[in-house]
Amino acid sequence: MKDIEDGERSRVSRRQLVKYAGVGATLAAASPMVGGGAAWARDDDRAEGNRERRGDSRGRVWRAGDHHVHSEYSGEFDTSTNPPKFIKGADAVYPIVTNAIMAKNFGLRWAMCTDHGGPTHSKVNLEQAYPDLLRSRRLVPEVLQFWGMEFDAPAMDHHTLMIPRHDDEAKMLHDLESRFAKLDAFPKDPARDTEAKMVEFLKYAKDLRQKPLVIAHHASRSATGLGVWGQDTPREFRNGNNAAPNVYVGFEGAPGHQAGPLNGGARGGYGSHPTYGGYDQMTARVGGLWDSLLGEGRRWWITATSDSHVHWTRGGSDFWPGEYSKTYVLARQDYADIMDGLRNGRIWVTTGDLITSLDLTAGGQGKEAAVGETITVSRRQRTDVEIEIRFRPLDGVNHNGDRPEVRRVDLIVGEITGPSADLDADTNPTTRVVGRFGPRDWRKQGDHYVIKHTLRDVQTDMYARVRGTSTDEAEPLADGKESPWEDLWFYSNPVFVHVR
Repeated sequence: MKDIEDGERSRVSRRQLVKYAGVGATLAAASPMVGGGAAWARDDDRAEGNRERRGDSRGRVWRAGDHHVHSEYSGEFDTSTNPPKFIKGADAVYPIVTNAIMAKNFGLRWAMCTDHGGPTHSKVNLEQAYPDLLRSRRLVPEVLQFWGMEFDAPAMDHHTLMIPRHDDEAKMLHDLESRFAKLDAFPKDPARDTEAKMVEFLKYAKDLRQKPLVIAHHASRSATGLGVWGQDTPREFRNGNNAAPNVYVGFEGAPGHQAGPLNGGARGGYGSHPTYGGYDQMTARVGGLWDSLLGEGRRWWITATSDSHVHWTRGGSDFWPGEYSKTYVLARQDYADIMDGLRNGRIWVTTGDLITSLDLTAGGQGKEAAVGETITVSRRQRTDVEIEIRFRPLDGVNHNGDRPEVRRVDLIVGEITGPSADLDADTNPTTRVVGRFGPRDWRKQGDHYVIKHTLRDVQTDMYARVRGTSTDEAEPLADGKESPWEDLWFYSNPVFVHVR
């Protein structure tokens, strides 16, 4: 690896990176790569692009990432000793740097290490995992690597806890995990596992100068039927979002573990009630829970992740980060701007690289808004709203060697009627598919396809969102054991229309 030792890391080929990761890359093995030399010392957060002022849209493009990736620090604890003894690699098996290398290989520009917690795990994160993350950042600077964890949310299933990139990021995570993660206390503390504790955590996080992000994982994996909720409930999402609307911002639309059927398992690990086209029922059902939250005017976003633990070729149920699922954020290659995009809904998601770009805009009365944004129109003028959908199909083959084709794009709209008196509400009866578009309905502009649709005489606040598919299913069907590569979908987050 002389080319690496000489500091030519930017010239390492994809083949070399895959070979390096494939033989079980470890930080110990990589230690020659972090030897002397000033070229290795610069961290990405000091790059020139990060000096641009916040809120500046210059340099923003769609950048693919994954905020739910496990490493060998998702282990287990021997609680027969005090303090408990941590055992690496008991659940997920790959070093942090391996995940970063594979994320780069599969086209990601940002990723996040989200390891499981446990008794005294906050100390493991601080003393063992974080130094490995720092080394990985230096080894793979092309991928912005966030620090955080798969948070053991009080009274709920797991959540992403994403920490802003700053000098005290390790201390910040240690503080939050040691104070609030329900499994961190040893011995166990039942007071940690209550909804009140979750709200306390979110309020505490909201008041921090450097605000984290919290996103629910596999939100209905514990559901036992359609709308029969398990660990995560509509009430908890509403109460959490009310407590910290700029911190608690969404859930995974497409959960990880999508390779489960390739080894005889359920897609997403959803053993009690299935996913639909690879998406959680909370997202996939038109007029369902996601639409119920949007219909209140909540800024509540969806993402797609790998939840990578063990690759399916080694008997696991996972794809590598970016191999199958991608979350695209409109941002600069900048830690702060990636988080800003996630916080404010500049997001769309896809599986199987069905498309590589998606823009949804709403325009009227000389104004325009994109995903995550709001356009305000006046009743005193004609209130037609022009919707434009612009997408770019994959040019080439995806990581299964297929050439996926978009067979249909759907435009979905719903009314915004304000906060619901019923915290358990999980439907929005106003939500509907207002347009289904096939290849004859879109026109080519350069390497993009464009669809235009007019919403006539809009008289109430509303939102619009888009989905598309490689299938001929009018609505995504419950998933069985079919290959995930044969059932591809993309979803945008919404654009909002305010009528005054």
